Amino acid sequence: MRFFKTAALAAVALACVSSGAFAQTKLKWAHVYETPEPYHVNALWAAEEIKKRTNGRYEIQVFPASQLGNENQINEGLGLGTVDIIYTGTSFAGSIHKPLAISGAPFMLRDYNHWKAYRDSKLFRDIAKGYEDKTRHKIVALVYYGQRMVTANKAINKPEDMKGMKLRVPPAPLYLMLAKSVGANATPIAFAEVYLALQQGTVDGQENPLPTIMAKKFYEVQSHIILTGHISESLLTIVGGHVWSKLSDADKKVFEDVLMEANAKSSDTISEAEKTTADELRKLGKTVITPDREAFRQAAIPLHNDASAGAGWSKAEYDALQALK
Repeated sequence: MRFFKTAALAAVALACVSSGAFAQTKLKWAHVYETPEPYHVNALWAAEEIKKRTNGRYEIQVFPASQLGNENQINEGLGLGTVDIIYTGTSFAGSIHKPLAISGAPFMLRDYNHWKAYRDSKLFRDIAKGYEDKTRHKIVALVYYGQRMVTANKAINKPEDMKGMKLRVPPAPLYLMLAKSVGANATPIAFAEVYLALQQGTVDGQENPLPTIMAKKFYEVQSHIILTGHISESLLTIVGGHVWSKLSDADKKVFEDVLMEANAKSSDTISEAEKTTADELRKLGKTVITPDREAFRQAAIPLHNDASAGAGWSKAEYDALQALK
């Protein structure tokens, strides 16, 4: 009898070792970007690196190209626990905590160096904490998405040239600010549906960074690329609170270190790509226009702190951002 009890206890112990001590947590990372884009490439690298550094305890599957929903849906999924990690634009997260959207206002940031100064600043971490306190999700890092440029089937040289234009914008409130500043008609459309909307003439144009215009092949259905550089756009890498709260301090450090490294790689890749993509588009027969950017900037600045135009930050936060070097 003692033998059977011992054998039974041994079997239970073995089962615990097999299923408990070495249990693997599987996580879903959702985003709306294409597989060749740096965000996805580096998400795959990060997933493998986290698995390696946690001795296989976390396995992350990355779902690109809106496979688990559009941007609004994956943000909702983070709250529901149906997705665990997301890339999302600051304006989408800003619908929950408005100051997060500050960097996404037109002509709010001067250039890539200004963007990096914001990424590394106490101001960004303080703003991120406001979102974290409301949602319990963790904003791990900011990633550069690029300067947004307008595409159309006509020449645009000054703000007046966009008056009355049906401009596709992401379905987030702050994107209305650009349209309002130039008198365009903002048309919110999900990212996955933009190509078809351009092709069918549902909208006259759209705005995205040059690498995205290439990756999504928007140039196939638009003849003119206008180098407005109106928004230095960012994405956030966010880990759901249902995951973050269960991580040990050591694992939190692994996630933070790896995700920040992945985002730094993506950011630098996009910044470098911006320098060559305009020439690639010219070689494809596109008309690339350098407009009067100062005229666009002057049209946007009066709206920077206008709540009716989407501004949701304090004047102190605005001044702190502008003071960053």
